[in-house]
Amino acid sequence: MCQLLGMNCNTPTDIVFSFEGFRRRAGLTDCHSDGFGIAFFEGKGIRIFRDNHAAHSSPIADCVKQYHIKSLNVIAHIRKATQGEVNIENTHPFIRELWGQNWVFAHNGNLTTHPDLTDSLYQPIGSTDSEAAFCYMVSQLKTRFNQKPTENELFDALQQITKTISVGGTFNFILSNGEWMIAHCATNLHYLTRKAPFGKAQRIDDDGIIDFNDYAKEGDRVTIITTFPLTKDETWTKMEYGGFVFFKQGEKIAEITGIKTETIDDGTLGLAKCA
Repeated sequence: MCQLLGMNCNTPTDIVFSFEGFRRRAGLTDCHSDGFGIAFFEGKGIRIFRDNHAAHSSPIADCVKQYHIKSLNVIAHIRKATQGEVNIENTHPFIRELWGQNWVFAHNGNLTTHPDLTDSLYQPIGSTDSEAAFCYMVSQLKTRFNQKPTENELFDALQQITKTISVGGTFNFILSNGEWMIAHCATNLHYLTRKAPFGKAQRIDDDGIIDFNDYAKEGDRVTIITTFPLTKDETWTKMEYGGFVFFKQGEKIAEITGIKTETIDDGTLGLAKCA
């Protein structure tokens, strides 16, 4: 399966430190080598990079490191293809317009049964189960609400829609409209929030070290969501099976707990058992 990475914060922040460890899992420390994508919200706009080649060696991924793009919300994905060819149209994250906003979505899992999109307002461009599920999700929201709902209404509706989709298989996802970020855990998702007092962190994948005191200031909050922890000396919270978390400006504003589970895999990275 794939792996997910998200960042939600209250001040524009670059994701280079986390992404540099994450991209190594696309062929070096893990086997998610069937393409990658990363989307940065900039106001109402989206800056997106995609490649159908492995992130660890992609020149497009190098741009992320080179430009240090700062954003309040970022979603990244490294792909291990289960459905659909290895090409650009099947590369996450996916984007759709809803209520005049860009919605960005990335999925980890495998849905063997797809939702019915016959009368859907949104249709997939590629052939993945992930994009089909996203189209169903935003179509259902558009049908339920003529106008943009409150955040509480939205959070409740997404739980109901997710329950319907999850009947078809494994459905971990990260979703954002640039104002907030929602994550749903079906197997593995972890998160942490960095805030004062800041300290040092060391990456798991290549032992890279950073001192956040050199980059952050009092009052900054940066939440990172990822399939498996990226650092070895920070305390990551493992989401529960079936759980949801709702983040805004780097802070957890709502949570639906699920069933407590141990990490579904073994090894320091929780590596997928790749064939």
